[in-house]
Order: sequence, then structure tokens, then C-alpha cells
Amino acid sequence: MAGTVIITSTAADLTPGLATARGIIVVPSVVTFGSDEYRAGVDLSVDAFWDRMMVPDAPYPITAPPPPGAFRDAYEAAFASGADAIVSVQISAQMSATMNSARVAAEMVSDREIHLVDPGTASIGTGLLALLAAEMAELGVAAAEIARVVARRTADVQLFAALDTLDYLRQGGRLSGPAARIGAFLSVKPIISIVDGQVAVVDRVRSLGEASERVIAMLTRRPVQRLAILYSPPADGDAFRDEVVERMPGDIDPTRVIVYPVGATVGPHVGPGCLGGVMLTAMPA
Repeated sequence: MAGTVIITSTAADLTPGLATARGIIVVPSVVTFGSDEYRAGVDLSVDAFWDRMMVPDAPYPITAPPPPGAFRDAYEAAFASGADAIVSVQISAQMSATMNSARVAAEMVSDREIHLVDPGTASIGTGLLALLAAEMAELGVAAAEIARVVARRTADVQLFAALDTLDYLRQGGRLSGPAARIGAFLSVKPIISIVDGQVAVVDRVRSLGEASERVIAMLTRRPVQRLAILYSPPADGDAFRDEVVERMPGDIDPTRVIVYPVGATVGPHVGPGCLGGVMLTAMPA
């Protein structure tokens, strides 16, 4: 391992295979079901998480960011393997304490070059920027320049997702109780986005079918540079990708539109049946 290494957390919802293939180090968040504690992606896979999450009367899972020591260990391991510098791309600091943990860890390794980037988003929105950083690192771009470019591109990332209910966001503390209760009272399906680094309800519709259609319209308003589909069981992410790609303006290779299951870090906040996407909009010519 040499050059610049990209580090993120399981909140980026990168699949283990893709992260490994691109040389991205993923630090696990902590997920607790009742008295059982797991490291997301290490001793709790995405499939195992959803199997447990969807058991009737299962306890609501509590998530916690990776502790600073976990990031410190990841940083030190990267440098020990020959890295010259690190770019640490983490979930929005307004949504999670993960960035603070990553920053505290960087201070523990203060004699080495570590750049932290707050993407202002979550889930695969963070993942897309980590992938962009990894591609630049593969080309030999300097760490400071990678961090600068990725920070600038955060404004080009948009996430839209339809949820079956707002209850999970309320239970996870990501949405106020009144906002969640309004959705339940009106029997509507919310569409969320990330606005100024925080979850925001941007629309409400009457059915999941209408919600899916509305999200597709939001994702296909303009050409994109990159596109990722996110979903949680029992939603069909592959079918949704096909619908989005069919209506996307401009040329987009459907094989490059990867479908990402929401993992154990973000899953407790969106719940089953989430369906959406994240786009990195194309830069002006």
C-alpha cells in the first residue's frame, strides 16, 4: 500500500467487495440489538442485520459511531502498510459523531498527513465521494488535492429516498417527533433528502408506488456523472435501477449504476422498504 489511502465508515454503505477492490478502508460502526453488540460489516453482515431487523417485535437497533480508537488503528495500519497520506471521508457531522471520532483519531496521529472531508450527506452519498477520492488516489493525485476536489464536489451530491414510514427516523433521533407523527396521521409516504447536512422531508405522497415514481422524477431531472441506487428489503433495488436508467437523460452505462443495500449503520434510521438513489451530477462542460 502506497500513496494516498481513503478511509470511511460503514455509514457510507459501500459493499465490502467494492471497498476492497478500490482499496478503501471501512471502519465499522457499532450496532446494538438489546444486549447484543456488533460491529457493522464485521460480525454483522447486511443480510444478517435485515434478517434480525425484520423479526416481529425485534428490539430497535441502536447505532454508535466508531470510537476514536478504531479510526486511530485504521490510520496507523494504513501508514504501517506504506501509505504516505490519508483522506478520511465521513458521514455528515450534523448527522453523526463519526466525523468527530475521525478527527480525534487524526489528532492522535498528528505527525502524519491526514485530511478529513465532511461530505454533508449520508449512506452511499458518502460512498460515491469516497469512490471518487479512491479513483483520484489511484491516479497518483496528491492527498491535499483529493481532499480539495472531494470537498468541492459535495455540493453536486443529491440523495432522494422514499420511505414506508418516518417512525424509524424518529426513533433514531434523526427527525422530530411532530414531523414523524404528521406523516403517520396523514397516512402518507415520505420522501427524504439531505439538506444542509441533515435529513429533510421534501415531499409526501399517498402510496409507495407514487413515492417511487416521484423519486425517479427527482433522480432523472438532469444528466449525472455517477448514480447509485439504495434500497432496504423487501424493496427491489434492481428493478428500480432499471426504471431510473430507462428515463435518465443523456448517456449512462447501466452496468455502472450499482445497487447498494442500506447497511446496518443507516438501516435502523430508514427501516424496511426504503427505495431511492444518490446522484453525483455532471459538471458543466
